[in-house]
Amino acid sequence: MSDADYNMKKSSSAGSFMAKYFLEGQLLGEGKDVIAADPYRRAKGILAPAIFFHLLWWSYMIKHNHFSLFEDKWYMTVTMIFGSMIAGATSEGGASVAFPVMTLAFDITPVVARDFSFMIQSCGMTAAMFTIFYMGVRIEERSFTYCSFGGLFGMIIGLEEIAPKMTPPQKKIGFVSIWFAFAFSLFWLNRNIGRHVHLEIQNFPGVYHWRALSLIVAGFIGGIFSSVAGSGIDICSFATLTLLFRISEKVATPTSVCLMAINTCIGFGWRQFYMGGVAPESWEFLAVCVPVVVFGAPFGSVLGSYCHRLVLAAFVYVTDTVQIIAAYVIVNNDGKLDTELLVTGILCIVFGAIFFTGFSHVGMYLLDKVDVDHNGNPNEVDSKTANDKELTRVTVG
Repeated sequence: MSDADYNMKKSSSAGSFMAKYFLEGQLLGEGKDVIAADPYRRAKGILAPAIFFHLLWWSYMIKHNHFSLFEDKWYMTVTMIFGSMIAGATSEGGASVAFPVMTLAFDITPVVARDFSFMIQSCGMTAAMFTIFYMGVRIEERSFTYCSFGGLFGMIIGLEEIAPKMTPPQKKIGFVSIWFAFAFSLFWLNRNIGRHVHLEIQNFPGVYHWRALSLIVAGFIGGIFSSVAGSGIDICSFATLTLLFRISEKVATPTSVCLMAINTCIGFGWRQFYMGGVAPESWEFLAVCVPVVVFGAPFGSVLGSYCHRLVLAAFVYVTDTVQIIAAYVIVNNDGKLDTELLVTGILCIVFGAIFFTGFSHVGMYLLDKVDVDHNGNPNEVDSKTANDKELTRVTVG
């Protein structure tokens, strides 16, 4: 083989890899053919919410002349350029970047970081949700509905009863440890690259409505996590959909983005109007980050909608691994990583891994014995062909 032939073959392989994993095409919902025919839908989906928020932001900043805030808080503007794109493209909300960076790297109190996460996600994640809806990207609508309902109560109870009783180091270590355990479980599950996945929950709602109840419980637990660290319902929903119901990451990811948008608005509203207001410094961080996140999150949603499900899963592995390493290193350097906290973090990882692994095995049982087995439980089982609706899949350049 000549050098020219070898280089051509190598280039072709690289192109095929990029096309498969990063240019797979958008998975659109049913009846979205008209939307798919609009060649400008991506630009409209990004620009419409961004222009809306920028009009409000410029009006406020010019009136109060707060541009000097960038001099001291520019580092959060830079952080949220990347954080907002990760929030829009993956199941990790903007708080998954903002909270650990603020509390670990810049030693900002968890209360300020949590409140800022609520506020900035109320802008960025809602903008990303608009983009997802406008482009017609497929989400699991029942998960969106039932998890939102559970998350409402989880958020309120968490803010009032649980978050105030936790110390700052506990919040930092607990947040990263639980989700690292989930990332490991998802990685272990995805060793089987060609595993079968669904595009919607099968046999819903199930005997005794257990599938619907599972989504409500997941939303409730996720709401509690969000009340502590600013995000959590997104990854809780993602875990339930991918591990228990075997939903493709390509559907679970935009679903989790939309869920986080709703839940974070609830958290912001409750903190502001029922708990005496958010931390004052959070408003300053909000002012320097709004102009970038309202572009970054929608742009991330567009990018994420074209990625292969394994790429979206890989984002979860990488972000959660980086977070836990950074957390333990920084907390240890601050001299706050005592034996009790270290043991707590390890136990969170161990029991979290056991729980998520068990979750995954239940999901495998459902897939093998219920969802696709014609001879399963006659009370709730029909063939997969009868339950999998005809899906509209549109691949666009």
